[in-house]
Amino acid sequence: MSDATRTEARPRFRPATQESPAARLTLIAVACVGLTILVFAPLVAVFIEALADGVGASLQSLASPDARDAIRLTLTIAAISVPLNAIFGVAAAWFITKFDFRGKAFLITLIDLPFSVSPVVAGLCIVLMFGTNSLIGGWLVANGFPVVFALPGIILATMFVTFPFVARELIPVMIEQGRAEEEVALTLGASGWRVFWTVTLPNIRWALLYGVLLCNARAMGEFGAVAVVSGKIRGETATIPTTIEMLYQEYLAVAAFSLAAVLTLLALVTLLLKTLLELRHADQLAATHRH
Repeated sequence: MSDATRTEARPRFRPATQESPAARLTLIAVACVGLTILVFAPLVAVFIEALADGVGASLQSLASPDARDAIRLTLTIAAISVPLNAIFGVAAAWFITKFDFRGKAFLITLIDLPFSVSPVVAGLCIVLMFGTNSLIGGWLVANGFPVVFALPGIILATMFVTFPFVARELIPVMIEQGRAEEEVALTLGASGWRVFWTVTLPNIRWALLYGVLLCNARAMGEFGAVAVVSGKIRGETATIPTTIEMLYQEYLAVAAFSLAAVLTLLALVTLLLKTLLELRHADQLAATHRH
């Protein structure tokens, strides 16, 4: 068989990216329609409903005591739970990536557990462990430290739901970087803390910031677990999401959607910060490659 015949006999493979213009336009149109229906339209609807009676009515509803208390409580929970989860996430990622031990795969599975367990179930577990009828919860209540239907329970529920975000951002980055730089620093006489602050932390700072931003967004928007453990007490344990639900059930649509708009704006600010960090990180990587 000649070379020409063998060449003709070979199957011709078309690269996957060389689609026809019609196929490309169809895929782009499908993606745009899906994003419009699932993302953009609901967001626009939230702001339209919030401003249905005018800007003044929306601002007046946000100035009510219940709305102010909900916003303050949500920001307080995020300010406490996010830094704690950042610390725990860094510690978990360090332990998993820098040490070899039995049960590492099981530990990684436990870190992913909040992704698979319903937040409502997580809230019920906290109620069973720290409720008034439990041994630990009864002792805490008797000594003036209630967990369920109080701020500590909401923080615990929020931390459980948002724990994987930081660790899951850090683990792949730390695995890719390996242990060579830390081992060199230790060989040169640096202490463990000095290695962490001067070698490890600069290498993971972008992944850590991404994880913190995602953790913060989820902490402010968490509803299921918080609704179970908080009791939704107005002015005390009602966060923004739970207050939105209560206002909507009371047919106070403007007040409910005004708070929803605030929560949406906080999420959009988080997304904007994440995008800016990604652009800055990409610019620094490009500058490093040029040098």
